[in-house]
Amino acid sequence: MKENLKKISNSIRMNIIKSVSAAKSGHPGGSLSIADILTVLYFEKMNIDPKNPKDLNRDRFVLSKGHSAPALYCTLAERGYFPKEELLGLRKYESNLQGHPDMKKVIGVDMSTGSLGQGLSAANGMALAGKLDKSSYRVYSILGDGEVQEGQIWEAAMSAAHYKLDNLTAFLDLNGLQIDGSNEEIMSISPIDEKFKSFGWNVVTIDGHCIEEISKAIDDAKATKGKPTIIICKTVKGKGVSFMENNVNWHGSAPNKEETEKALAELEGGEK
Repeated sequence: MKENLKKISNSIRMNIIKSVSAAKSGHPGGSLSIADILTVLYFEKMNIDPKNPKDLNRDRFVLSKGHSAPALYCTLAERGYFPKEELLGLRKYESNLQGHPDMKKVIGVDMSTGSLGQGLSAANGMALAGKLDKSSYRVYSILGDGEVQEGQIWEAAMSAAHYKLDNLTAFLDLNGLQIDGSNEEIMSISPIDEKFKSFGWNVVTIDGHCIEEISKAIDDAKATKGKPTIIICKTVKGKGVSFMENNVNWHGSAPNKEETEKALAELEGGEK
């Protein structure tokens, strides 16, 4: 299973590069950093069915850092929600796959996102609705580390703990970089683990590229009762492509033809 999931995440990364390159715009860095998290969720843990994407009992997912839409689109296509050929239409006028996820246009997208700081609130609402309906579904969300500088995130964090949303699991993509530079330079979020603990969350810290650690952390979250869980994932922005890794310039830039060929050649070699 582990090796198969690694192959899937590698395929997702390759399609991220292909789609952003074809669009000549997009956000490859933060998309590449969450590919492993999405792989474990969509191919091992989440209760979902591409043939019945609106099943009321399905698990829900909210990409709060909506600019990393290429990662979500490529995961959904890999899982069979729509043909992979559509990925090359990213950000094109006639395509449903725009720069941020649109739940009205893209099969498998549970929440439209784009304005940072708002996704966790939406995930809270889904989780609270599940509690009130006594439904068994779980809700997952991925936050960006630059995004948690937003005040609404902390209102949502306080609310999730207050309502004891133990059916909610958030992932923090802690890659250390945001559009203008490093988190520490722009607005330090440290100590992020202690902050979430003080808000009443169960906190787990892992290597966000280790399939086994991601899987175990999700199991730990499911076993935690009475409080929401955040899984702090230490990741590498641009993971898998040497010249993109830990390079803030790839936050929102598309590779040219030569860079695309180099990136795909590296990814063809497998997991770094």
